Amino acid sequence: MKLTVFGATGGIGREIVRQALDAGHEVTAVVRDPARLSVTGERLEVFRDDLAAPEAVRPAVAGRDVVLSGLGARSRKDAGIAARLTRTVLGAMEAEGVRRLLVVSAGPVGPAPGSEGLLDRTARGIVSTLLKDVYADLGEMEAELERSATDWTVVRPPRLQNKPVTGVYRTVVGGFPAGGRFIARADVAHAMLAMAGDPATVKQGVGVAY
Repeated sequence: MKLTVFGATGGIGREIVRQALDAGHEVTAVVRDPARLSVTGERLEVFRDDLAAPEAVRPAVAGRDVVLSGLGARSRKDAGIAARLTRTVLGAMEAEGVRRLLVVSAGPVGPAPGSEGLLDRTARGIVSTLLKDVYADLGEMEAELERSATDWTVVRPPRLQNKPVTGVYRTVVGGFPAGGRFIARADVAHAMLAMAGDPATVKQGVGVAY
């Protein structure tokens, strides 16, 4: 497949690029600073842009099969960036007629597991309060996707870890894995690539966790 990856220098985005290249895909990595992209490969094209306007991004998505995004706030001070930058991506995709899009959100933005225990429910409440601005930004990003013409999938992980890919995790379409507290960034990337061709995940939020 021909893929475009936004947020390619972030933890999840970099893993998407690496794993996609290993799988034989052609990858366009959209970055603000190419020097921060440590991944290399013969099938890799690096596209430099700060996502200020959809028109400038259109060449990066034109003719692609799937667009994947790891865009999002890295701290509370960056709250608002996910929705704003995703609007640019959506504008470019809709202008080019590219439909398949997968993005990263967060577990607390989606529905809680029906069997969630007191400890998990309490932890979810504390985290949601501490990161309320970040989660509000992700909620607005998800609303933008729902209003778009794309075949979107929102991937909602819990706390992220810097560990190697395992390919072993749980996913719940329209919900979240009960008791899921952690997942490696590499496995979030693995899940997103696996979902890219899965019609059951189109226009759905998908919880993913160990």
